Amino acid sequence: MDPMNHLQLLTWARGTGLNLALSILLLGIVWRLIEIYGLGRKKDLSAPRDVAGASGWHTIFRRSVPPPGMFKTSPVSYVGGYVFHIGLAIVVFFFAPHIALIKDLFGLSWPGLPSQMVHLISVVTMAAMVVVLFDRINKPVKRFLSTFGDWFTWTVTFLPLLTGWMAVQHLLLPYTLMLALHILSVELLLICLPFTKLFHAFTVFGSRWFNGTVNGHKGVPV
Repeated sequence: MDPMNHLQLLTWARGTGLNLALSILLLGIVWRLIEIYGLGRKKDLSAPRDVAGASGWHTIFRRSVPPPGMFKTSPVSYVGGYVFHIGLAIVVFFFAPHIALIKDLFGLSWPGLPSQMVHLISVVTMAAMVVVLFDRINKPVKRFLSTFGDWFTWTVTFLPLLTGWMAVQHLLLPYTLMLALHILSVELLLICLPFTKLFHAFTVFGSRWFNGTVNGHKGVPV
């Protein structure tokens, strides 16, 4: 592929491709949220039982930290999970070019982190994801419980990190082509997000609050 084709691919990815991906993302999110909140639930007519720690807000906090004893039992899952979730959030929302894109799209802006810091966090995040992946492969129970969806969502999450880091470091392919591949990998992630397990990014705290509220009404801390 000659440099002109690289530029054409990059132009398409930045324009038409991004618009398509964002449209599918937004429509998918609305559709899934309507599905979830349209299910409805019968009103609980029983008298509420007030028990300390039994509420939606307590459940959000409790489910966000390792259960007692689990940190020792499965340190890779918890340490690796926290590292790559936090690292991914930092890379997405605190890298200056990403902030510039968000400003162009939505008019929102905030200070970014130094590029070298974001590069380091990217490497640490990718390393954590690889460690978590090998832990899943090497543990028979985790491997047995894993489905195609688990491997697929790992891949579409990892690719934007890898291609973005390689583009910034000018590795393997010409910069224009690698940047185009990075943007396309992000767009693939956006398209898949509403229709895979990645949708938990939009439901994780709401579902924890809901479960905690329902069980808190019964006096059961979860």
